[in-house]
Amino acid sequence: MKPHHLAYCFGLAAILLWSTVATAFKIALGFFTPLQLVFVATVTSIVTLGALVLVQGKRHLIARQFMRSPWLYLQTGLLNPFLYYLVLFKAYDLLPAQQALALNYTWAILLPLLAVPLLGQTLRKSDLIAAVTAYIGVVIIATGGELAGLEFEQPVGVLLALASTVLWCLYWIVNTKDKGDAVVSLLLSFCISLPFISLALALTQPLPSFSLEALAAGIYVGLFEMGITFVLWLLALKNAKSASQLSTLVFLTPLLSMALIALILKEQIVTATFVGMGFILSALALQQLLPKLLLKISSKQAQVKR
Repeated sequence: MKPHHLAYCFGLAAILLWSTVATAFKIALGFFTPLQLVFVATVTSIVTLGALVLVQGKRHLIARQFMRSPWLYLQTGLLNPFLYYLVLFKAYDLLPAQQALALNYTWAILLPLLAVPLLGQTLRKSDLIAAVTAYIGVVIIATGGELAGLEFEQPVGVLLALASTVLWCLYWIVNTKDKGDAVVSLLLSFCISLPFISLALALTQPLPSFSLEALAAGIYVGLFEMGITFVLWLLALKNAKSASQLSTLVFLTPLLSMALIALILKEQIVTATFVGMGFILSALALQQLLPKLLLKISSKQAQVKR
């Protein structure tokens, strides 16, 4: 199979698995508190990623990468999985899955905005237009379409869902400084995070349930949100001619997720969610397509002047 065909196969596999996790979060949170779920999923991911690193013959990289940047991995470990997933799971615990999913999806819009002060990057007009468009969608979803009164049904859940996007963006911004193997880096982040998660759990809550049904739900989240799916996406990027080849696949995730939420969780997808998600997806499209369009226009104008 040609590399670009492999890229689409790996990419589609990742998208399909990621599409199931919003539903899996809600099911797992029926058995666990958010912190307990973070613990079970993190342990699962460590076992999975550790086995993968061993199979790939990269065990020697673990100590080397950690000794080179211990402070970096402490930061990434605290951000992801500890703080990010704790906040995200709490948002899913408070909100309908459809709302939490849509609000969390705005991280891609926030990332270039935070990259301006934190990485010194230039803010493009397309990023501003996309941000305004996306956050109109956020307000529509958060208010249930009642824009006149601006009354939020679950303000804490909405704030947590939006806070999760900030934490995820901070993780990726810090991660830009990491020059090591991506899978080893993720394993190090999870290993460093586990003692903090365990301590927080020991001090505040009982150990999670170890019933077969509960463990299956927690392990599923660890495998297909945090572990295997990330590796599939890395393989897709590695085999793709360019990252833009796979960008359109990302738009399938929320649509498939919504379908599963309706079918499995029996949530009625309300009009406000459809409209708000439409704004968010439009913003993502603008973020990718508008710079190319503006470049074409400016090049044509330059040719006319000549």
